[in-house]
Amino acid sequence: MTQQNHSAPEQTPGPSIPTHDRAFWEERYAGPGFAWSGNPNPVLVAEAGPLTPGRALDIGSGEGGDALWLAARDWRVTGVDISRNALDRARARVTEANAEAAERIEWRRTDLTAWTPTPRGYDLVTAQFMHLPAPLRAVLFRALAEAVAPGGTLLIVGHDAGDITDPPRPAEFATLMFSAEDVAADIAGSGLLVETAERRARALPSAGGQFLHDAVLRAGRPADA
Repeated sequence: MTQQNHSAPEQTPGPSIPTHDRAFWEERYAGPGFAWSGNPNPVLVAEAGPLTPGRALDIGSGEGGDALWLAARDWRVTGVDISRNALDRARARVTEANAEAAERIEWRRTDLTAWTPTPRGYDLVTAQFMHLPAPLRAVLFRALAEAVAPGGTLLIVGHDAGDITDPPRPAEFATLMFSAEDVAADIAGSGLLVETAERRARALPSAGGQFLHDAVLRAGRPADA
């Protein structure tokens, strides 16, 4: 099983990222300090900011940056991650930062390749940089689409497959990266209407003006569906 999750990425992933089971992520989150910035992912802020708060599912919640941002805006959040260490960090960090918001977050440890969220159970389903090999990814993204309630939103963001050669990435990344069109194909027939499917540039402040690109898909389920 492989998956990648984090919050507010600022650097090109290194060659140690692509594979990884629960033991890998437990070890990664066991070291001193935090693995990620703690800031919410910018695309989440841009796309979810105008939405009316409701029930949110944060897939690959890591150290809790996205879940905290949502909960602070009155969303009731379920944060899901494979790593207990990550969730322990997230719980402590969020409680310290905003105890009131922490009360609106439920943390759940699970292997996303062996779990299906409640169908039509969430007003927002967000997966920020959740990277699985193509067969598993399609199953996960379809399940996430099915979890969107009437009137709700699906937001999936990842490292765009067009960046596999520029900047150059290890060959194994080719099985993990995807395009917005790939996601649209994965969720076809789910009843969601695709609102945004694009390759979006993202500047890297620490890389002297270098840009990467995110695959961004936003889709909604009609309120009367």
